[in-house]
Amino acid sequence: MANLQTEITAFKRDKTVSLFLAVIEAARPTQWLKNLAIFAALIFTGDLYDNLLFHKVFLAFIAFCFTTSATYLFNDIIDAKKDVQHPIKKNRPIPSGRLPIPLAFIFSTCFALVSLSVSIGLNELFFYTVLSYLVIQISYSLFLKNLAIIDILVIASGFIIRIYAGAFVINAHLSVWFLLCVISAALFLAAGKRRAELGVIVNTSGETRKSLTHYSKPLLDSFVTMFGNAAWLSWALFTFFESPRASLPIWLFLAEISKTTTINKLLMITIPVTIFAIMRYESLIFADRSEAPEKVLLSDKGLVVSVFVWIFLVIWVYYGGISVGFH
Repeated sequence: MANLQTEITAFKRDKTVSLFLAVIEAARPTQWLKNLAIFAALIFTGDLYDNLLFHKVFLAFIAFCFTTSATYLFNDIIDAKKDVQHPIKKNRPIPSGRLPIPLAFIFSTCFALVSLSVSIGLNELFFYTVLSYLVIQISYSLFLKNLAIIDILVIASGFIIRIYAGAFVINAHLSVWFLLCVISAALFLAAGKRRAELGVIVNTSGETRKSLTHYSKPLLDSFVTMFGNAAWLSWALFTFFESPRASLPIWLFLAEISKTTTINKLLMITIPVTIFAIMRYESLIFADRSEAPEKVLLSDKGLVVSVFVWIFLVIWVYYGGISVGFH
């Protein structure tokens, strides 16, 4: 009898652990990588080392992680029956049956409430931004994802909202060039996601999303190419018009020697890295090697290195003591 009781206790404990792990997996912590975009405004306004502002943005990041996880759980609940037929999504906790739908709905609701509670304590505009994100994503899960082109715009809006959520929480101004860059990059990533999804479906003879029936590879290829070009061009314009002014004696000395050696747009050194990253990501998309931007970023060495180099250069230009005059 004692052995039976021990086995029952062990079974319950294992079941609890399995459910906990299933909830964590369904919350998609790898997707939180996209929420780091919230720090963009803090970095590009030159306030990264301001402890108070950093603390606010970090809390905003935590709030958005709860927000996005709530929407992922809700989306998986809505798509559970369709995802069973998908070659990749069928292994997710909800469609595979490892996480019961009622429990998933409870966690989704709790995550949303936590995110809203944290948000209202930070900033009223940030709260409404998070609330808007939740409404848009719920609408996306219910019907917007079935509308071709609209679905890409909604996906892109998620990236844009993250950027401006970070700006709202610290009351920062973002230039129009940065806005164009964010929009272009968001549309590039969104179109790339749909193009990669279409490649996976075609290669496995499956279909789970209605909007994909309205897309063809050539059409999505043109979207990816168009927005990829817009992304690097708008970033180039941002670096040209918004670079902080060089201040180290070496740069001033070079400027005195000749106008040709005048260096007052140091942020432009990131342009080649940006172009490489976009070209690399496009090559992976067109090779049907990924279905999600964050998975590519975490798995492809070329992209990982280019992103780290890009971040290093941006931090160096803004905070390395070689320039002054933040915008």
